[in-house]
Amino acid sequence: MLGIMRKYKQSIIIKIVFSVIVLSFVGTIFLIWGKGEEGLDSSGYAVKVNGEKIPYDEYVKNYERAKDSLQQIYGQPVTPEIEKLLNLRKSTLDNLINSALIRQEAKRMGIKVSDDELVDAIAKMPYFQKDGVFDKNLYDQVLKMNHVTTTNFEKSVRQDIAISKAGKSVADKVTLNDQDLLEYFKKTHDKVELQYVSFSPTEVRKSVSATEQELTAYLQKHEKEFKTKEEIKLDYLLLNPVKLLPTLTISSEEIQTYYQKNIDRYQGKGGILPFEEVKDRVKDDALKFKAASQAYETVAVALNKNLAANDLAGAARMLGVPVAGTGLFTLQNPPAAFAEETELIKKAFATKQGELGGPVETAKGVYLFKVTLRNPSVVPPLSKVKAEVEKKVLAQKSVELARKKADEALRKMRSNQFTGALQTTGSFTYASDGKIPQIGVSKDAMETAFQLKPASPAAAAPFNVNGRWYAIRLKQRIQADRGGFIQEKEKIRATLLPKKQQEAQEAWLKGLRDKAKIIINPALAND
Repeated sequence: MLGIMRKYKQSIIIKIVFSVIVLSFVGTIFLIWGKGEEGLDSSGYAVKVNGEKIPYDEYVKNYERAKDSLQQIYGQPVTPEIEKLLNLRKSTLDNLINSALIRQEAKRMGIKVSDDELVDAIAKMPYFQKDGVFDKNLYDQVLKMNHVTTTNFEKSVRQDIAISKAGKSVADKVTLNDQDLLEYFKKTHDKVELQYVSFSPTEVRKSVSATEQELTAYLQKHEKEFKTKEEIKLDYLLLNPVKLLPTLTISSEEIQTYYQKNIDRYQGKGGILPFEEVKDRVKDDALKFKAASQAYETVAVALNKNLAANDLAGAARMLGVPVAGTGLFTLQNPPAAFAEETELIKKAFATKQGELGGPVETAKGVYLFKVTLRNPSVVPPLSKVKAEVEKKVLAQKSVELARKKADEALRKMRSNQFTGALQTTGSFTYASDGKIPQIGVSKDAMETAFQLKPASPAAAAPFNVNGRWYAIRLKQRIQADRGGFIQEKEKIRATLLPKKQQEAQEAWLKGLRDKAKIIINPALAND
């Protein structure tokens, strides 16, 4: 699944621009209506767009909506890795901003949505249809069942239709003349052959060097790259709830209550298993739960009695458990004993040196801990990281020199003064994936290659392909038979027009964003 998503990342990210949001996601609106997100104030704003506040809860709903839609499409849970790959939170925020901008622009343009358009859009939604026909009773029931008022729902649909109409109005202005179509025909049917020379940073590495001053300046500018990781050292105790089991008793009422509260755990092939059938299993589970609760309360009492003196040893004596210790470790590389103890490590790094921390409950039991030593993150002196800094500086200067040589080669190509050896690609046709024979994949270089003309054969700038810098110029262009253009003209129009319309819409939206005043809530700015 991840491989597919990486390949089609841009198409997978759910975009709302120029589409009817509610029509696209109505199936998931009801799944998440009313959900909140921990740590977010639903009464606050997620972003302000030209003074219009978009609430936190709307951001959360759209985020969950997008997440649910991805899960339905791919039939797999949306893991944190997938979320990060798709940058789902930022995409959600961008979509809300874009929606607000287009909605505002639609209003400025005087775009209206008639009652007939609204009714037609809702009637076409399959969620409100019975046997393929809109059912008013079903419509009312679905909205009521999901606590969505008719007024709010229809307002959302009306707004999203206006967004769609605004985008369509931009697309409808795009036209293509015969010259546009001919140029596309030429690009996709002609063949070109390029001459090129390339320069690799590795090949020029011996020609660069770095002074002490350059190394110092690089270190100062890139401090974050060389900062040491913060380290801490802990003493800790662990109370395993199993230790308390022999001292605990449990009543029939407690067992019955536990069964009722956790009834979903006791299912068989035919559904929920009767209490009498799983009574012994419920008793064991209830005892373990009681032991865990008792362990947490016992550790909390020990903490409170020893907190003033930060006396971990005193707490250990009260609990009858030993104190253990760790060596220095970083947040990214905890001790093997703490490999699964994410919450413990997180709280330990948030605790001051010398203070008691906890209780922290994990699958192993309940922890109390004390940070006995903390080494803060610091930028080391150049003498300690000189080899690493020098390596980075020389790599950077090698890239710069390779590009400089490619620039110089292009300058001489333009003035017909280049005397070095040139390689050739052989003739090739346009490929949308950007794969150029002998050079590699570069969509920019491909587009440029088919724009070069005999009067100005050299490219304006070099291209970096797989780490090498290429200076290219046109050797020859082999024209396809222009007689085929008439036959393909309308087919080309059908292919090219949607692309040009999308480009026009994207440029229009970029213009709206460039002029807009957008304020993102700091709580979401780094999402």
